[in-house]
Amino acid sequence: MARSIKKGPFVDDHLRRKIEALNETREKRVLKTWSRRSTITPEMVGHTIAVHNGRKFIPVFVTENMVGHKLGEFAPTRTFYVHSGDRKGEAKETVPAGAPAAGAPQAPTAAKAPAAPKAPTVPKAPAAPKAGA
Repeated sequence: MARSIKKGPFVDDHLRRKIEALNETREKRVLKTWSRRSTITPEMVGHTIAVHNGRKFIPVFVTENMVGHKLGEFAPTRTFYVHSGDRKGEAKETVPAGAPAAGAPQAPTAAKAPAAPKAPTVPKAPAAPKAGA
């Protein structure tokens, strides 16, 4: 559900005051915050805000494209781990694309290595015509 326009974007008070103080002094330093719910406003553009993800602070450099989003969107809280015990998936990955499936009949390939040259053969004499023909 969208927030009412007359209320304006939500920014935690302590974070808003720190940003305003940095803008007045034109100082550029990293601000640490736990406020993932705060909306990024145009006053924050150009600052680096370290957003807590539950374990550590993730530095987020605020650009114009981020205005209107929440700070928490740029500091992921979960890590995706690949399941290493999946043997079925590994068998499929080892087969190159376009290769026939296991158990499929093999088609002869035209691009075989040339065979070793054979010894020259002596041509046979033509067969004698049959009598009575």
